Amino acid sequence: MKVEIWSDYACPFCYIGKRRFEKALEQFPHKDEVEVVFRSFELDPSSPKEIRTSMQEILAAKYGMSLDEAKAANDRVAGQASEEGLVYRFDTMIPTNTFDAHRLTHYAGEQGKMAEMSERIFKAYFTDSLHIGDMDTLIFLAQGIGLDGKETADILASDAFADEVRRDERLAGEIGVRGVPFFVLDEKYAVSGAQPLEVFQKALQQVWEKRTEQQD
Repeated sequence: MKVEIWSDYACPFCYIGKRRFEKALEQFPHKDEVEVVFRSFELDPSSPKEIRTSMQEILAAKYGMSLDEAKAANDRVAGQASEEGLVYRFDTMIPTNTFDAHRLTHYAGEQGKMAEMSERIFKAYFTDSLHIGDMDTLIFLAQGIGLDGKETADILASDAFADEVRRDERLAGEIGVRGVPFFVLDEKYAVSGAQPLEVFQKALQQVWEKRTEQQD
């Protein structure tokens, strides 16, 4: 059974949803027969790599709220993340364009390390306050999971895996993805959003049972 997860590294609910799904998968009796594929989605493809405003300022401007209201909203999200064992540091987070991070994830996937790369980039952004739009940072992260530094640098200096990112995004549009995280199970069944653990548990079980019925 295949599970495809559309997400963006700048999306706080994507990391939360990812962790909840992983907890559900860990408890799933057939977890060893589930293939997880991470799909690319950019919340803001036009975002520059270098942004001089804070996450609080960005949120306040986007939703027309005060900085105090924006901080309170981010604190609530950080609280949800904490419940899943994640640490969010909105005060020191570095907003940026995520396109190259998505390209790097596809390259890592070709090397059999997509899951590790995705997790490392999420942690770098939300917990470690690293600049995931910066080439040197991405090379550092890639080396941290065992990828070759020079090869990674060459990949990032080119337009390699750009087509793979765009293909994921086109597919998202074709199947009606309007927000992330978005989970597609067995290419037929969808779960939208960072749903509670129980929702993912139920979805995995139901899709597995339907799959088994169809094979009988």
